[in-house]
Amino acid sequence: MEWQLGRLGTATVRRGFPRTHYFAQARSVFSVAGFRCREVFDPPQCVTLWQLPEVVEEEFETHWERWLDQADYWRPFFLELEAVKEIDLKVVLQSLDLITDEDFESFSRLRRSAEGRAVPLPTPFAATNQCVTSLALGFARGEPGALAVPYARLNNA
Repeated sequence: MEWQLGRLGTATVRRGFPRTHYFAQARSVFSVAGFRCREVFDPPQCVTLWQLPEVVEEEFETHWERWLDQADYWRPFFLELEAVKEIDLKVVLQSLDLITDEDFESFSRLRRSAEGRAVPLPTPFAATNQCVTSLALGFARGEPGALAVPYARLNNA
């Protein structure tokens, strides 16, 4: 996915989406990541970063539309993301100022499951930024070549 968000991906997608190519690249990465995560671990009655409750997905789509309208505003962020060479997800998220000390503290309590394919969050899913951030940060418990999918149980499960 590194190449999709890098300069090659930008050059490829920019022709078809001159103003919103960064967002098109991101959507492509979301699709591939979601597919791969479902292949590795697809728990029933649970939430993953790529399979959120409908109300959260709808809220995200509302924000997405606004972000598309402000594509120029996001350009510096995507250029910074494009330049990332670090492979440690925690370091990348910290360098982009996307996680807090509290998020990092929550991460320290996350562990891979016994079979190594998943990272359960310790509490049921709550539609909060912190919970979604934990789902994202949980991917740092995986290793190159050994994806571990972070998930949270739904309250009604």
